[in-house]
Amino acid sequence: MGLIRKTLNWYARLSPSRGKTSPPYEHVVQIGDPRLRKTSEPVPIDKIKTSEVQKVIKTLEYVVNKYGSVGMSAPQIGINMRIFVMKLTAQQVSSFPAEIVKMRGISVVPLTTFVNPTLKVVDFIKVVHPEGCESVRSFSAEVARYKKVQITGYDQNGEPLQRTYSDWAARIAQHEMDHLDGKLYTDIMDRKTMCCVCWEEVNLSKGKVAIPFAPE
Repeated sequence: MGLIRKTLNWYARLSPSRGKTSPPYEHVVQIGDPRLRKTSEPVPIDKIKTSEVQKVIKTLEYVVNKYGSVGMSAPQIGINMRIFVMKLTAQQVSSFPAEIVKMRGISVVPLTTFVNPTLKVVDFIKVVHPEGCESVRSFSAEVARYKKVQITGYDQNGEPLQRTYSDWAARIAQHEMDHLDGKLYTDIMDRKTMCCVCWEEVNLSKGKVAIPFAPE
């Protein structure tokens, strides 16, 4: 308990101008926040174009770009609505080594919004790759995911939308769908593979490393 209190106090000193905030947040909530463990509620179709729902969608788009992420769900910004966005830009693809791009099947995905999505497994073969999450900041682990899935729902305008994703894009879609059901990748990961992605830097800096929970 002493270590927990020290950690809380240390982070509190980093942001002296603290106060109450209301979701949708422009930051990503972290594991431990109870909203990440709730099953999100469907959005009434006739409410998709309302200012309330559109604000959630716009905030998701803002946050996924702010963090340079490939997917973001409404629970991650403090809202338990069944909405997520996903994207994978050419620049993000090029940031991976060519052999990783080929091995993992990483390809460009246009920014896509899903409201009330449902998932259908198209290819039941499971593939294991390292996976991270902005809500479990600076950690990763190996996770098995289906190779190909179909997502059906509505877009940001309330129009029917269906997409079929394979390989890395399918992994992103499954990861975000899990969030809507109150699940995290830590629930299904290979526990022995979980690691802090900056463990080497921790050693090089003699432990003087701060994990930021938002981009600079």
